[in-house]
Amino acid sequence: MSNIVVVYVLDKPVVATRPSQGAMGGEERHVRKVHAAPTAPGEPAATGPRTLCGKETLVMETGPRITERPGAPWYPARYTSVVCPDCDAVIET
Repeated sequence: MSNIVVVYVLDKPVVATRPSQGAMGGEERHVRKVHAAPTAPGEPAATGPRTLCGKETLVMETGPRITERPGAPWYPARYTSVVCPDCDAVIET
């Protein structure tokens, strides 16, 4: 499983028409979906072109490399509610 990485689909950034008071630059975008993707062939630091469920990774943010930990999920626990069920099924088999 060391050749698999977590990738995130993030909310689209909101483009303000005018600056608002209290709005700070660099706000964190929310994770909409968590997928698993293989690394690119011959480039272990790069994500491959598609997730395990077949979605394109081009617009996704790369997360941590998946490591096997007995009893632990492959994704960060705080994203349990947004894990792709298809990617999860592939990882579990």
